[in-house]
Amino acid sequence: MRLLFEIDKQDYAGCTYTFVRNSARAVIVRDGKLAMIHSQRDDYYKFPGGGIEAGEDPVAAMIRETREEAGLTVIPESVREYGLVHRIQRGVKDENECFIQDNFYYLCDAEAEILPPQMEDYEAEAGFTLEFVDARHAIRTNRESALGSEYHTMLHREARVLELLLEEGIVP
Repeated sequence: MRLLFEIDKQDYAGCTYTFVRNSARAVIVRDGKLAMIHSQRDDYYKFPGGGIEAGEDPVAAMIRETREEAGLTVIPESVREYGLVHRIQRGVKDENECFIQDNFYYLCDAEAEILPPQMEDYEAEAGFTLEFVDARHAIRTNRESALGSEYHTMLHREARVLELLLEEGIVP
């Protein structure tokens, strides 16, 4: 899978151990709008998807997480690799930790029916809802919400992926 970009904070000198947590995300376009998860509490957008469990295939993780988080059923035959974002930085909660994450993005289609999501408690508390949004609106929202947010790295990552999708003509 092609590298879209890298986020390397170069702040991990002296870390004594590494924690790896990869994720897989769906890029679903309908009628020129993107299926995204909106945090109503913190007002940001992220692509549906999430963590890859031990031994799990990234595509299987993306399909599972998209169904759980967004209520969308990905059509497996439609899945195509888009790219990955590699992230490395000192852990946020533990200064001895070096956090490494590959975020795999897949272009795909989903069935028309939207099922009830099966959210974890933190997702429900954040007010996660599925919305089909204009890429430019999601970029603006994330850039504004990133200021002072504990999620600033993730918000900038998602905004940069959205910008690439616009540049490459994948979304209008």
